[in-house]
Amino acid sequence: MIDAEGEPVGVMTPEDALVRAQEMGLDLVEVAPNSRPPVCRIMDYGRYKYEQKKKANKGKAKSHSASLKEVKLRPRTDEHDLGFKLRNARKFLMEGDKLKVTLMFRGREMVHRHIGYEQLDVVKERLADIAKVENPPRMEGRFLSMILVPDREAIREAAKNVVEKPAAEAAEPAAKAEPAAKAEPAAEAEPAEKAEKAAEETKKPEESGE
Repeated sequence: MIDAEGEPVGVMTPEDALVRAQEMGLDLVEVAPNSRPPVCRIMDYGRYKYEQKKKANKGKAKSHSASLKEVKLRPRTDEHDLGFKLRNARKFLMEGDKLKVTLMFRGREMVHRHIGYEQLDVVKERLADIAKVENPPRMEGRFLSMILVPDREAIREAAKNVVEKPAAEAAEPAAKAEPAAKAEPAAEAEPAEKAEKAAEETKKPEESGE
C-alpha cells in the first residue's frame, strides 16, 4: 500500500488499509489491480479525478491540429472589406492555422491579373508581422491564391507584448505621482521661513531702544 504522501507502507489487509484511509478522511484507491499483491493508494479520489481531467484538457489544447482556413478576395475589394477580411485572417493565424488567400477573377478582369498580384502583396505586407509565405501566389484557372503559415516565434512575441502593455500603462500613473510627493517638503519649509523673518523684525525695535 502507498500512503497519502506517496510513500510505500508495506503489505496489509484490505480491511486495515481501508480503516487507515478512513481515519485520515481520504479514500482507498486500487491503482495497480494486476500486481501481485494489488497496489492500493490512500488519496482524495475526487481531487485525483479533477486533476486527471485537467491534464487531459490541457493535452487537448496543446494538440490543436492546424487546419487550412481561407479568405476570399476580389481584384477590386475596397479598403473596408479588406480590413474586415484581414482581421479574420489575423485571428486564424494567431490560433495556429494555415491561411489560404484566394482572389477570383471574372470576365475581362483576367486581362488585369496584375491587380490581383498587387492585392496579394498588400495582404502579405499587412500580415508580415505574424505570418510567412509557404506557397507564393499562383494562378489556377480564374483563381489566384497563396498560402501563409503562422510565424510562431513572432506570434509568441505579440502575445507577450499584449500582456506586458497593460502592466506598463498601470505603472505610469505611479511614476508620475512620485515627483509630486517629493515636492511636499518645500511646502512644509515655508512656515519656518516666515517664522525666521518675524523673529528678525521683532529684534529690530529692541536694538533701536538700546
